[in-house]
Amino acid sequence: MFKVIEQCFAKHGDKKYGEFVTQRQHALQCAMLASQEGSSSALIAASLLHDIGHMLDHSIGSKNPGEDLVHEVTGADFLAQWFPKEVTEPVRLHVVAKRFLTGNDIEYYNTLSPASKHSLDLQGGPMSADAQRQFLNVPFAKEAIQLRRWDDQAKETDLDLSLQLSDFRELLESLANREFA
Repeated sequence: MFKVIEQCFAKHGDKKYGEFVTQRQHALQCAMLASQEGSSSALIAASLLHDIGHMLDHSIGSKNPGEDLVHEVTGADFLAQWFPKEVTEPVRLHVVAKRFLTGNDIEYYNTLSPASKHSLDLQGGPMSADAQRQFLNVPFAKEAIQLRRWDDQAKETDLDLSLQLSDFRELLESLANREFA
């Protein structure tokens, strides 16, 4: 399991995805923020891996800036072969959480990067009040909302980050379904 994830990061982790940081920098910063807030191991793992859908070979390739590649779904489905829902569902829901937050708080929208605002448009835009109420009843919605907040913060270009993907190996292996690890 870890070798497969490591390969995704080795192949695509140094690419930028519309932001000023690489996939690897973004993932590590997001996991660091989750860890600093004392989050559960599952939520730290979800934070680290929330954009893995951008690093899967079959997800790479569309150069159409008007196409939503649904990276959250492909990433969660990929991770589900090893991890429990406590990891995969916040990954699956982190885009919907952005729609929730933008529908709920105009100030939140103003904090989004241009790339995040563009992807929001592709992903359906801000959520209606009725949809927001429904979303809060979805299992792992609150975790996805927290993950989303770290996701938005984890884009610092000048952060001196000493963490490596390998620093999370033990945590990921502890969460993985032993049958597939």
